[in-house]
Amino acid sequence: MPRNDGPVSETDDPLSRAFDAARQAAARGEVPVGAVIMREGQVLAVAGNRTLEDKDPTAHAELLAIRQACQKLGSERLIGCDLYVTLEPCAMCAGAISFARLRRVYYAAPDPKGGAVDHGPHFFAQPTCHHAPEVYGGLRESEAADLLRSFFEARR
Repeated sequence: MPRNDGPVSETDDPLSRAFDAARQAAARGEVPVGAVIMREGQVLAVAGNRTLEDKDPTAHAELLAIRQACQKLGSERLIGCDLYVTLEPCAMCAGAISFARLRRVYYAAPDPKGGAVDHGPHFFAQPTCHHAPEVYGGLRESEAADLLRSFFEARR
């Protein structure tokens, strides 16, 4: 059964909910990344990274949110759904986003090293990509960058 990483309020700004999930992940010692999936103004899923807790390298916030939303809708396709995430998705998450047919991706901080949307392989621009969502990056970028920076500085 999918987990919910905190209470869901459908009146909350989805990116604020993603930041809440990222802060909850950081409090558990996880890299602070949070994701929210919405459709028609309704929150379908909220997740924060759980790779350490679950001992699962695929337990990225985006994948956990995609799994929750698919289970809630009873479909492997998330047609008409939008993903809000605090960090640019990696190649693994970009692949899942494409296969899930998400409509739009909104992300906060770019990830020049591990990102695959606007950096690295530019996953959605590849001819082998099955579906390319609309992408909007850099939303609340400095807030997300500060969250990540302070998390990693505290571990050095």
